[in-house]
Formats: sequence, structure tokens, C-alpha cells
Amino acid sequence: MLIREQIEEMEARAYSPYATLSQNSRGRDVYEPEDDIRPLFQRDRDRILHCKAFRRLKNKTQVFLTPKGDHYRTRLSHTLEVSQIARTIAKALRLNEDLTEAIALGHDLGHTPFGHAGERTLNDIVKGGFRHNEQSVRIVEKLEKDGKGLNLTWEVRDGIRNHELHLHPATPEGQCVRIADKIAYVNSDIDDSIRAEILKESDIPKDITDILGHSTNERLKTLIHDVVIHSIDSRELHMSKEIYDALLMLRQFLFKSVYTNPTAKGEEVKADRMLRELFRFYMDNIDDIPPKYRRMITVSNEPEDRVVADYISGMTDQYAVTKFNECFMPEAWSVDGY
Repeated sequence: MLIREQIEEMEARAYSPYATLSQNSRGRDVYEPEDDIRPLFQRDRDRILHCKAFRRLKNKTQVFLTPKGDHYRTRLSHTLEVSQIARTIAKALRLNEDLTEAIALGHDLGHTPFGHAGERTLNDIVKGGFRHNEQSVRIVEKLEKDGKGLNLTWEVRDGIRNHELHLHPATPEGQCVRIADKIAYVNSDIDDSIRAEILKESDIPKDITDILGHSTNERLKTLIHDVVIHSIDSRELHMSKEIYDALLMLRQFLFKSVYTNPTAKGEEVKADRMLRELFRFYMDNIDDIPPKYRRMITVSNEPEDRVVADYISGMTDQYAVTKFNECFMPEAWSVDGY
């Protein structure tokens, strides 16, 4: 018996009846022979981990644009924190950790440079809008590997697409990531805001901290435990009303105190203008985008504005600045003599 088959038998014996078993996957769009060691979802996890879009996350904004310090979250560190929280919940509920981790590692691949500011800009100027969760799926289906995509399973792509709060993943593992994403960014954004001296722990309303806890560690423990306790023996993941309402209140507090704070977000106007100018430049000079993107227009008949958005959204913060300088800033030149 192959090692993969042994692992699949272990899943069937050990996992919750609500877990998504590898052997029951709806599969890939393009058939591939099975691996002799790794089940489907583990292979998907590995493909995401090794793809270029994942590596670029280390230089993409989470909340603070170009912060002065080494300890602020980036989109990559956020992704790893989501993965850790989601796997903790999945393990406690005996769900499929490989599927959970694959979804978590891929959920933010489609984020733009400069965080949600960049997403709002592209959403405003691209026909049909731009949403990072949908772009994440577009990356794994069409953009990675020079247009071949990663050929991930249906379950992983569903979890990536539906990780937003107002959406509903089809699997309990996808629900783990959806909840873990909120738990992670609320707490990490508080931690980064305290580091940036935008907030103090004492600024958080007492009616929230009395329920969730008076430190990041306490809040993480409260939120994770609440999800696990209220989701045992259920296909749907839940939180108690008291804890969920407090989480929403904390999120609203962050919107008022951090996400619209001029100290944290004062540079977003510049980022918006930069991305708008880059978009306009490439729409007028389509031959200046890389050949793999131009092929999507000429061979696959993709709309030009969508392909330009693909190129810009894949940029890291610094690469976007570099391309802006190349496109709009005069280069230094010299002439011999005086």
C-alpha cells in the first residue's frame, strides 16, 4: 500500500465526521496522477508555499505603509499567523489540517501593493471591480507558472475565494480560515498600533476588554477557545453571541482608531495616486508590461484593463515605487565636459 493511501486511511479513522477527507475531494480541473506520498491537499499546500506570489507577500503592506521598524506585520507574517490560528482550531476539531493550511497560505495571494488602499484604487478603476479574494483565485488558476496556474483542488480554491466575513466557505476547514483571518488581523493590528504609539492598551473600551481580555494573548486565547467549544460536533463553525459581538465591536473600534487614523494612513493618498498613474501609463503603453501578461490579451482575449490590474496587483510595495520612478521620473544623465 502506498504511503499516501495509508495517510488517507488514517484521516478516515481519526478525523471528525464533518472533516473534508482527501480521498473525497472534488479534485482538480486538470487531471493529474496521484502522488505516492502526499495526499491532494498537502500537495496544494506545498504548491502555494513555493509559488512566486507567496514569496512576494513578504514585501506587501498589511496595515502600515512603509513603517520604520522591523517588527511590523507584512502580508506574509499575517498569512502565517492566520495559518497558525486556523490549524489550532482545525486540530482541536479534528478537521483536515492540510486543507486548512493550504487555504490559509493562499487566502491573501491576490492582495495589492499598499494593502487595502491599493485594493480600493484598483476596485475603483477596473471594469467589474477588483477584490483581493477573487484575485487570489485568479492567481492560482491563471497567473502562476506563466499562465498555467497551480491546478489546485476545488476545496482549496473555494476556501480562498470565500474567506471574507460576508461569504461562506463550503468546507469547515474553509470556515476555520475565515474565522482565523479575523482573529489574527484584529489582534495583530492592535499590537502594531501600540508599537506605533497610535494606541495604548487602555484605549480599548473596557466593555470589550472585560469580555475578550486585557492583552493580545488573552484575546487570542478567548477567541480561539470560544470557536472550538461552540463548534464541536458541528459542520458549521460558531462563536458565542457574546464573544462574536465583542469581536465586532473591537473591529469597529479599530476602524475608527487605526484604519482611518492619519498617522497610520496618511501616505495612502500618495499610494492611490501612484497606482492610478501606473494603471493609466500601462493602459496607454500596453507593450511595456511583461510578455506573459501580453499573451493573456493576444492569446486568451483577456480585457486589457484586467491584465494591467493583474500586473500592478502582483507588485510589491517597493517594486511599484520603482516602476513609478521608471515611468515618470527623469533619469540622471551626463555630458562630458563643462
